[in-house]
Amino acid sequence: MPTNLQANSTVPSATIVLAGATGALGLLIAHQLRQRGANVRALVRSSSNLSAEAESLRLQGAEVLEVDYNDSTVLIQACQGADCVVSALSGLRAVIVDAQTQLLNAAVAAGVPRFIPSDYSADFTRLPEGSNRNFDLRWEFQHRLDQAPIQATSILSGMFMDLLTGQAPLIQPGIHRIIYWGDADQPLDFTTMRNTAAYTAATALDPTTPRYLRIAGEVATPRDLQIIATAATGHPYKLLRVGGLGVLETMSRVTKTLLPAKNEVFPPWQGMQYLHNMLSGQAKLSTLDNNRYPGIRWTKVQEVLQKP
Repeated sequence: MPTNLQANSTVPSATIVLAGATGALGLLIAHQLRQRGANVRALVRSSSNLSAEAESLRLQGAEVLEVDYNDSTVLIQACQGADCVVSALSGLRAVIVDAQTQLLNAAVAAGVPRFIPSDYSADFTRLPEGSNRNFDLRWEFQHRLDQAPIQATSILSGMFMDLLTGQAPLIQPGIHRIIYWGDADQPLDFTTMRNTAAYTAATALDPTTPRYLRIAGEVATPRDLQIIATAATGHPYKLLRVGGLGVLETMSRVTKTLLPAKNEVFPPWQGMQYLHNMLSGQAKLSTLDNNRYPGIRWTKVQEVLQKP
């Protein structure tokens, strides 16, 4: 049920347990939570406890706790008295399914009322099993989460807009082309990591959230990206259709066969799967919940492309 709760409307004494706190998104979430007056318990592995990221968390006023996700006693103690557990964990089965399940069990055992899983993606709830390896892992954890006696909220945010500056192949500045497969007028969802973190922090401090929240800083088609990139850079961009969606699917299968990289979180074939999910429209976010927290200013693609 929508609410007009402001982004800075918080309970000052709220305590949020944050897993994956030393990752790029986790650090941003921690910062946004502290800006909103929340007490942050940042869970870190022993290998990260002395890192620059952990020190940054301490300087922001977060309580940094070293944990082993296989030690249920330590995890339960870390969750005691918390108002919400937020996961920003990133990885494969050992993390997304196994470690998050340990964290979920600890939250339930400690009596934590709410849990936000590490989703932050396109709408994988609309995809058939087997269409995306990483999304299949999230689905597997979702089934466990939905059976647990805890209020859960997943935040779906499309592709991280930050990836358009290099990691995602859609925008090619070297040849001034927008690369796409399929339909140039297919709407795509993009949100910056900073906006995602701000929304996650607001969600963590809002006890009335529904099961799913969907956000997008900007919805743009490949044709829109052509116009945006031209305006942002001052160079005329053109569209380059590589082929149909079947071509992209074949490329993904062939690349997976030749370069499986099974232990990598985002091997090239995984990126191709993600693009197929978006460009097919299958993972398109439905009604957006951007207005739930009016204090958030949504960054647009042009702003990201204009950054030095």
